Amino acid sequence: MCPQAAAGGRRAASRAPGAHNVCRLLTRRAHGFYARDAGVAHRKNLGLLRKILCQESTKFKNVWTTHSASPIAYERGRIYLDNYQCCISSIAQEPRILYQKPKCSKSEKIEDALLLECPLGEMLPSPSDYKSSLIVLTVQNWLLRLSADSGEILEKIYLAGSCCKFRYLSWDTPQEVMVVKSAQNKLPAAARQAGIQQSVLFYLAVFQVLPLSFIGMLEINKKIFGNSVTDVAVSNGILIVMYSVGLVRLYNFQAISEQFMEQPFDLGHEFNWNGQVGVVGKYPFGLPCNIKITDTPPLLFEASSLENAFQIGGYPWHYIITPNKKKHKGVFHICSLKDNALAKNGIQDMKCCSLEPDWIYFHPDMSGRIIHVGPNLIKVLKLKEVKNNTDQMEIAEDFTIVANRENSVNNAVTVTASGRVVKKRFNLLDDDPEQETFKIVDYEDELDLLSTVAVTQIGADGRAHLDFHCNEHGILLKSIPLLESWDVTYSHEVYFDKDLVLHIEQKPNRRFSCYVYQMVCDTAKDDECSSHEKTERVLCKKGGRIFECI
Repeated sequence: MCPQAAAGGRRAASRAPGAHNVCRLLTRRAHGFYARDAGVAHRKNLGLLRKILCQESTKFKNVWTTHSASPIAYERGRIYLDNYQCCISSIAQEPRILYQKPKCSKSEKIEDALLLECPLGEMLPSPSDYKSSLIVLTVQNWLLRLSADSGEILEKIYLAGSCCKFRYLSWDTPQEVMVVKSAQNKLPAAARQAGIQQSVLFYLAVFQVLPLSFIGMLEINKKIFGNSVTDVAVSNGILIVMYSVGLVRLYNFQAISEQFMEQPFDLGHEFNWNGQVGVVGKYPFGLPCNIKITDTPPLLFEASSLENAFQIGGYPWHYIITPNKKKHKGVFHICSLKDNALAKNGIQDMKCCSLEPDWIYFHPDMSGRIIHVGPNLIKVLKLKEVKNNTDQMEIAEDFTIVANRENSVNNAVTVTASGRVVKKRFNLLDDDPEQETFKIVDYEDELDLLSTVAVTQIGADGRAHLDFHCNEHGILLKSIPLLESWDVTYSHEVYFDKDLVLHIEQKPNRRFSCYVYQMVCDTAKDDECSSHEKTERVLCKKGGRIFECI
């Protein structure tokens, strides 16, 4: 063997031991096996950002505030105003306008929107597909794909005529399969009095995204699913049908589409359907209803739960319900999906006496844990095998987060300075505004931090603070005071997105406010670069903003 070939062999061996072909090399790189891989560098940078964020010297500064008469939305560093006609980037040191479109008419009003991001490792037909875009649904049943940076219309699909009113967008599989749902079909009072029957309750149109392609449209008919259907959804390949009696039924959506699809259609192609000739997705024909369910599909699972509250998660699979009686409100049962067996310690009840109920859900970090939030207590629970019985699971406490409250706040008996004994006629509620109460709990997946918003209101002035906790152990790492007053009677949303905190508030009479906080480092030297653990990449601090120096 020549020296060059031997050297090349040694280089290949050092580069990927055990990898014998290009596909294996790419797979190992995607899994982050190599120290110089972009994914490894990104994770390392996020680790550095988390350490800087949790330092005592790091502050969050209110850099921008705006008010609006229409709802304010936030998606991945972009703030949307005026019914998505104005887009503002929150990534810059001070938020700046990305685009401002002319005010639209009522017929062009946007009902719902989803942010669409480019999938990794996919070959896409158009260069514009590699950039983020916004899919919006208009009041006139148009589905538009807009450039997230300019608002330019990239694609335009007409869904249907006046026979149905599409109103909601959701993900079946995030960033892969999208569902457009109609409002519930209801006949006018005059039609009902005339004895006219309405059998179709909802329409669902399902699309594959990037490239945008039509999978099919189906109707939810009460002749098939029953008279008491109140809502329907498609999530993770499951058709979920909810009933007024608290019943929830699950069906396999893929099996339904395969069994009942009459004919597949492609967007932009001519079709002849039930005597109509037109182009799929073009005005005035829109999309054909090509999935006709003629018989009740096989049932996967059903459960009865108060207010149709039903969740699936954990490992092995479990589900959470509330027994279907009003007296059980606030009581949660955690059961095995395999055999409906209640887990050991599977009844969770905080016994709260509060105006707002506690809530429970599976942790979004895919750890299989469960988060149970009450007015003054957050419990993170985990599933584990019962000792000496591998077939049964038990619910164990992983950690708790407790609100900062004074023990004496709810004393039933107090003694005045003169010695007079005063007895209270009632006890304070667990979510009394004068006591610190948890209002929001969220998870920042890129920094692996659990965030909580706790509020205390004295008189008309409410104060809130955003706390960051270690997601693994629940330890408090950082607390950020929110400067604006927080009224507990208003609706609030708080977003924590790496180095950004955004608070959206809805006041009475459709008045909306948005407060933007950005991370700043309290340092005497603005233009100072500091190395971290002798790495080649350093984080540079300029004007309080953080970026990477190579």
